[in-house]
Amino acid sequence: MSKIRVAVIFGGASSEHEVSLASATSVIKNIPQDKYEVICIGINAKGRWFNYPGNVDLIATGEWESHPDCTPAILSPDPLHGGFITLLDGGEVSYLKVDCIFPVLHGKNGEDGTIQGLFMLSGIPYVGCNTLSSAVCMDKDITHTILEYSGIKTAKWEVLRFPCLSDLDSRCDELENSLEYPVFVKPANCGSSIGVSKVNNRHELSEAVKLAFTHDKKVIVEQEIIGQEVECAVLGMESPIASVVGEIVPCNEFYDYDAKYILNESQLNIPAKISDNATKEVQEIAVKAFKALGCSGLARVDCFVTPDQEVIVNEVNTLPGFTSISMYPKMIQASGIPYPELLDRLIEIAFERADKSYG
Repeated sequence: MSKIRVAVIFGGASSEHEVSLASATSVIKNIPQDKYEVICIGINAKGRWFNYPGNVDLIATGEWESHPDCTPAILSPDPLHGGFITLLDGGEVSYLKVDCIFPVLHGKNGEDGTIQGLFMLSGIPYVGCNTLSSAVCMDKDITHTILEYSGIKTAKWEVLRFPCLSDLDSRCDELENSLEYPVFVKPANCGSSIGVSKVNNRHELSEAVKLAFTHDKKVIVEQEIIGQEVECAVLGMESPIASVVGEIVPCNEFYDYDAKYILNESQLNIPAKISDNATKEVQEIAVKAFKALGCSGLARVDCFVTPDQEVIVNEVNTLPGFTSISMYPKMIQASGIPYPELLDRLIEIAFERADKSYG
């Protein structure tokens, strides 16, 4: 029996390019080789696509881009092609058919619904959330709005749009009337805590807003929530399951980019050091948020458990990290599903969704 051909897409023109490379390396090395043939499709920081046939270890370092056998590749939106068009020397083209696409992309153009729309046009089954749920989960303002409407508690927040920079002082006045320091300032459509700042006064607020606007045209300002930072992995489609709950004890003031990927000193507790009742509530809320936002396949739901045991959702990540230290695969593994089996299930869910003609 021939193997199922899966295209793993990595890199991307986003601020999370390097994280994607590390995640993809881990996915490719753990995908069951007896069942799947992996086709590596890399997107460089300028947005150019390539079919990469080289050593997997060169992906994480970024050296894959200079490999002499890299071939420009285009995912055809025509379902007749069923895959990629590769551009050969002399202007010739060849067709590279695939059975499924596994996007290991983080941030803009990777988990915000844009590339998912291309997958849907191609007619090829793909891993992860569809265009709509990817878009709404990527935008923290929209996520808050939908969760609040669904009766799921989130931090109090305000939204800023780029034109407010022309009169930032008055907008900061409004923020100070609505929220209390400390607050968190975040680009609305970035992940991995890129561009996120915790601020304690007016000067810091102004500078943090300016920083966040260098990453996005919309910014949210959230009231700080005091509590334990916990995460729950959700897996499935119509009847999703919630994983063991994990807890993050950041080595920095909050779980920023350095704490996640550079310092490697944050403490990860799996299972989380919370009560059984709080664990159950986190799991129930994670599944409820997953469904409310229209997710399918996978998502990591990040929450706070306050001292009075209230569970408040922070954000939902539709393409969470898959590095060797990432929480999503670790929590799933702690729930009894080894990493290779997780990848197998995600691909099977992609085919199941395609068979049922879901988006």
